[in-house]
Amino acid sequence: MFSPVQSKPRLDLDSTDHAIIELLQQDGRASVAQLARAISMSPSATADRVRRLTDGGVITGYSVTVDPEALGYTVTAFVRLAYPTGNYKPFHDLADSLPEVIEAHHVTGADCFIIKVLARSMRDLERITGRLATLGGITTNVVYSSPVPSRHITPA
Repeated sequence: MFSPVQSKPRLDLDSTDHAIIELLQQDGRASVAQLARAISMSPSATADRVRRLTDGGVITGYSVTVDPEALGYTVTAFVRLAYPTGNYKPFHDLADSLPEVIEAHHVTGADCFIIKVLARSMRDLERITGRLATLGGITTNVVYSSPVPSRHITPA
């Protein structure tokens, strides 16, 4: 389910917190013992830091990164949707029913949503965009390549 942006109180992060965040972004499977060795702290103090970062909403989860093509998704596209109403429930319901929709962002400007879609083929992309077009006008951009596919986030 999509939720509106909410302001949370920020944790005060120090260089040790930054190091933990960087290490976990490089290897989310790193054990507490490995993290502790890398930052020169005890495992219990490191576990406390990770717990504080998680409880404070800085670390929001752990995941594995996969190659979409290895799973049969050969086409990546961004679909801009000009949604004509303020009732977003139909959009949320449709996005939830399409596993090929891997990101959706409510944005400013002429379009209401920018949606990242993975498809098995151009025909599959046509099926997906046809479903999205039932909600409003769409513009589709197919990705040729991604020179910067994803970056780790550094503290602001």
